[in-house]
Amino acid sequence: MHYDLILKNGICIFPWGEEKANIGIKNGRILSLTVGTHDEADQVIDAQGLHVLPGLMDCHVHFREPGNALVETIETGTKAAALGGLTTVFDMPNTNPATADLETVQWKQKRASETSWINFGFYIGATRENTKDLASLESQQGVCGIKVYAGSSTGSLMVEDDASLEQVMLHGHRRVCYHAEDEYRLQERKKLFCEGMPYENHSKWRDEECAFLGTRRIIALARKTGRPAHILHTTTQEELEWLVVHKDIATVEVLANHLTQIGPECYERLGGFAVMNPPIRDQRHYDACWEAIRNGVVDVVSSDHAPHDPTLKAKPWLCCPSGMLGVQTIVPLMLNHVNEGRLSLSRLADVMAANPARIYGMPTKGRIQVGYDADFTLVDMGKKRRITNDWIASPAGWTPYDQVEVKGWPMVTIVKGRVVMQNDEMLGTPKGQLVNFLP
Repeated sequence: MHYDLILKNGICIFPWGEEKANIGIKNGRILSLTVGTHDEADQVIDAQGLHVLPGLMDCHVHFREPGNALVETIETGTKAAALGGLTTVFDMPNTNPATADLETVQWKQKRASETSWINFGFYIGATRENTKDLASLESQQGVCGIKVYAGSSTGSLMVEDDASLEQVMLHGHRRVCYHAEDEYRLQERKKLFCEGMPYENHSKWRDEECAFLGTRRIIALARKTGRPAHILHTTTQEELEWLVVHKDIATVEVLANHLTQIGPECYERLGGFAVMNPPIRDQRHYDACWEAIRNGVVDVVSSDHAPHDPTLKAKPWLCCPSGMLGVQTIVPLMLNHVNEGRLSLSRLADVMAANPARIYGMPTKGRIQVGYDADFTLVDMGKKRRITNDWIASPAGWTPYDQVEVKGWPMVTIVKGRVVMQNDEMLGTPKGQLVNFLP
């Protein structure tokens, strides 16, 4: 048999565990897991000593296009993702203009098809004005779902009241993704703080009840309407323990940042570069996030990659924008967590491949299986390396993990059978495709 690509001798992560396999790839799909010694290919990669994971995904990124090319674009963001071992990303709608109408959707489809290095999907932002169009917009090619900012947004993308949230849920049928902080409590508590106070006040302003109240309201409306919900960047012990009994209607995302950073230490060390929404919290909530990874409450781990000009991040608290870079560092960080015993490689494949495929409706992604897309992340679990700012591909040019040493590193990124990154080098040209989702 002649293949386009053969991956041989790698330790593959299957649903049932680890197993050596020789994978034959043709026309962007997995054709065989039992390639023989007499089979040939246009390209052969010897993955001896490497683990082969189903292509890892980051379902929560902000690539700022259309908007501010000085901090990120689809091309630079997907390049960073590929260098970090990711094969698929989903881009958020708070661009300028917002991705909330058919014209912007079509622009983004064209732009991603021309400039993305990897598989690309994107969200539609819900507004009061586009509610009746959401069912149509969510069915457009490349659209991974609807994003609702029930708190912490500006302009038309803010949908904070129950009546408007319910209307969003009544239009369309796919799972809706929520930033679930309670805007009313946020605005009321903001009066207690002022510019220039210590950065650690960010987690005091946006306290546990802001998040928990927002999540409780969303789930109540999800039950009322029957529309399944995906709670993004969950951060608190209260939410995670409460969501245990709501898994029939809700899926749960936790960020790598909240699995890696702990307050108030991170604010003392990083200042404004640690400011994000929802905030980095203390040890109690960090421990709760990891417990939710272990007990299965967490379905998805993402980065919430949100680049900003570093000169703006250095401003005093309440003047600095919220958000951290993370699309290029999420895989090394999570591999390091595997090596430190916090989760297994199989569980990592669950939360960054299989579960995203299930939740968002990608029937040919998320597993190493015959007939599935040939998306792979090849990693060296023994490789030690230091994350540095000069490795970061984003024009913003910084990472909150500068000088952090990790063990475990992405070595090869394969997208639809095409080797996009190998040993820190980008290969070829951007030829990524829009993801096909179930209707």
